[in-house]
Amino acid sequence: MDVIEIIKDAFVFPSKDIKILVIYVLLSVLAGAFSFIGTFVYILGVIIPECFMWGGMAVIVSMLIGWILSGYLISVIKSGIELDDKVPGFEWWDNFITGFNNFIVTIVYFIIPAFIVAVVGYITNVFGNFMIIAREIISLAQNVYMGHSTVLVSDAMAHAFANLVVSLAVTFTVAIVLFVIFSFLQTMAQARLANTGSLSEALNVFEAVKDIARIGVSKVIIIVLLIIVIVAVVEMILSTFISFSPVLSILSIIVTPYMTFFAQRAVGLLYSDIA
Repeated sequence: MDVIEIIKDAFVFPSKDIKILVIYVLLSVLAGAFSFIGTFVYILGVIIPECFMWGGMAVIVSMLIGWILSGYLISVIKSGIELDDKVPGFEWWDNFITGFNNFIVTIVYFIIPAFIVAVVGYITNVFGNFMIIAREIISLAQNVYMGHSTVLVSDAMAHAFANLVVSLAVTFTVAIVLFVIFSFLQTMAQARLANTGSLSEALNVFEAVKDIARIGVSKVIIIVLLIIVIVAVVEMILSTFISFSPVLSILSIIVTPYMTFFAQRAVGLLYSDIA
């Protein structure tokens, strides 16, 4: 499918079964409620120890519902891969298992760039420069407290600050590049999970790289950027309406899941080229 066809199909797709969309919305609200209440009750546990357990249980329930929702979104990707015009129904246990697998995929595709960034930060001595500056600041504060009229910034602090700026610039640049790259790879991993149902296939980073090459790097970038732009524009328009009438904020409960369906369907259609 060409780019325009993918975007048109994906944008219309969520409206083909409003009942499923409403179920997704209700589950999302339920997960959010459990998460909010659980966090509040857990914090309350500082005063009432018994609340720790109940707060933790509520957060766990929220996470379990989240896995069902995540697994369902993988089935939306699969519908695109199979070029199936029908919105998939919820298959609770399968969605739960797939959602858990997707959770593992997300962690792995986050840990890899995070580890590399940590190594770069170690090599560029970000932490060491921070510590030098911290020690010098403490020393300056002590001098002020002792009543010294002249407080000078040491050469060590100035040198450490200059090194910190350079090391942070290098580390942040590497971080941005890696996280953008691995975001694309994670998208391919989710498509592989939807297509094969195999966690090991989804975690095969080298095959995910090959998938991008098979589809076409330019096509993948264009589709992903279009998804981001369209979602951003829709959310911006919604925010504008809400700024005029806060009551309309309830629309976000429907619009945000709708755009999520749109994005996942587009990914599936994109991957259908090589499935």
